[in-house]
Amino acid sequence: MVEHVDAETPANITVVNQQELQETPGVNLDDRLRQIPGFSLFRRTSSLVAHPTTQGVSLRGIGSSGTSRSLVLWDGIPANDPFGGWVYWTRLAPEELSRVEVSRGASTSIFGDRAMGGAIALFSREPEPFHLNASYEGGNENTQDVTAGFSNLWSRWALSGFGRAFTTDGYFIVPENLRGRADTPANVRFVTGDVRLDYFGGANSLFFKTDLLAEQRHNGTVLQRNSTGMGELALHYSRQMTNDTLSVLGFYDQEGFRSTFSSVALTRNTETLTYFQRVPSEAGGGAAMWQHHQTGWNLLGGGDFYRTEGFSTDSLVPTGQRVGGGSLLQHGLFAQTDKTLGPLHLFLGARHTFTGLGRTFFSPSAGLVAGRGRWRARGSVYRSFRAPTLNELYRNFQQGNASTLANPALLPESMFGAEAGLDFVGESSTVRFTLYRNSLSDLISNVTLSSSRNQIIRQRQNAAAALSRGAEISADHRWRNWRGELAYLYVDSRFSTGLWLSQVPRHQGSADLTYQKGGTLASAGVRSYSAQFDDDLNQFLLPGFTTVQLVVRQHLVRGLSASLALENLLDRQYYVAFSPTPNTGAPRLWRVGLRWDGRIH
Repeated sequence: MVEHVDAETPANITVVNQQELQETPGVNLDDRLRQIPGFSLFRRTSSLVAHPTTQGVSLRGIGSSGTSRSLVLWDGIPANDPFGGWVYWTRLAPEELSRVEVSRGASTSIFGDRAMGGAIALFSREPEPFHLNASYEGGNENTQDVTAGFSNLWSRWALSGFGRAFTTDGYFIVPENLRGRADTPANVRFVTGDVRLDYFGGANSLFFKTDLLAEQRHNGTVLQRNSTGMGELALHYSRQMTNDTLSVLGFYDQEGFRSTFSSVALTRNTETLTYFQRVPSEAGGGAAMWQHHQTGWNLLGGGDFYRTEGFSTDSLVPTGQRVGGGSLLQHGLFAQTDKTLGPLHLFLGARHTFTGLGRTFFSPSAGLVAGRGRWRARGSVYRSFRAPTLNELYRNFQQGNASTLANPALLPESMFGAEAGLDFVGESSTVRFTLYRNSLSDLISNVTLSSSRNQIIRQRQNAAAALSRGAEISADHRWRNWRGELAYLYVDSRFSTGLWLSQVPRHQGSADLTYQKGGTLASAGVRSYSAQFDDDLNQFLLPGFTTVQLVVRQHLVRGLSASLALENLLDRQYYVAFSPTPNTGAPRLWRVGLRWDGRIH
């Protein structure tokens, strides 16, 4: 639970600034971050229509599930769901972020649970004097998106806030030739907002923040729906001294989640309600950190704790009840130091964590960075872990006609990784190349117990050991009013049995070309994915696909701009799941809008 990811660590870090976020199409943040190869949600789906419990994020192809194997921090506060580890991307408005830092791998020992595959740090926009922004976007599928934000600065205080309301009729997720009377469009409606109060008192700084989310979804059939209501309070204090910095933070979350599940006949003309699920949960945590800076070396140390509690109650149809849940208390101590020796920068870290399951875990890390001129070489080795969530331990769920059972006997996952990279940073060009190897143990996966034409039964289990290795390369070049970006990830992820990890494509890539001059911006992008398996037995192969995106923005008058965004421009149909009925991704989606962003005089 730290404030940011240090860009001078030996990790491969992608920084997406505010302008780049605005240049990338996507209703929510997850769709915009897909330009980074290796970033994916479970089953290729977008948070626009995905069930919330499948919105966990994975980096670098270490295996995807509904639970994140990457930690998401919003202004230093964990944004992962306390009960299940997934992320409510509807909470995170892209327009209100100043930048996003995506750190692949666990090359630092500062982060603990859920950072096994890396960390994503989100930073809110800095408050400005008498500043107001508001926008409206409308598009096909009856999409309506309204936002408003404000901020003001006084001598030592700042107040800022943001609100967003979104609705869409959504789209069918079952191909037209297979649809029946039970099928309806999957969609989402949500309202979210946050308020932040900052104090700047010389060496002292403090912020208090609260945010709320109310969300409702239809999941693609008449009877399958879910809703979420959640709120968070967070506080962060920092004191800056001559060579030392002290930081203390704390947070509290409360959430209520409801969902219905059903069984659909093979003809898809009839549907039977199987159970209604209620999951109330709450979580609280905090961290304290001390940093010491000296010429040539730095030291950071601290501790954190995290407690979550939740229960899943299933009201079975026609009768019966199934209850599972409990609480987890995790706490840990960590330290990291770095030293500069001429062009060489050395890193060493360690973390000791009580996982909450009667087990402890030691996470050491070591790395180096060597720079000469425009070149930078880096390397690191590390050991990391992820404890099972309450969701994996106690909550059953259903996706189409595929049912997944909980498992209270799950053990923590662990990973030993190593990577090496070379960067070139020029005045107008940047190239980054990384090789990595991750050895995974006790990987939690949805293991198929039985499979038939009309029903699949799976259970979360600690599957066989797995090995994930690959290479990633990214390059960007700027010339005059143009900027071009290329990124590619190769992943070879297999269990020790030889089967491929599910939900991991072997090849991923993106290309973007942006033109900007004066008040005109136009950006076109391509994202491409190779085939991947949808299940642990490698029975269901999801073919590869490529989509094209486009954003055009034109400044009209002071503070006012108009925009056009298109996703899946060529209206390519692609598959995101077999459950066992094929599910498809988003069709062509377009939106037009107006945005005002400026100072109130």
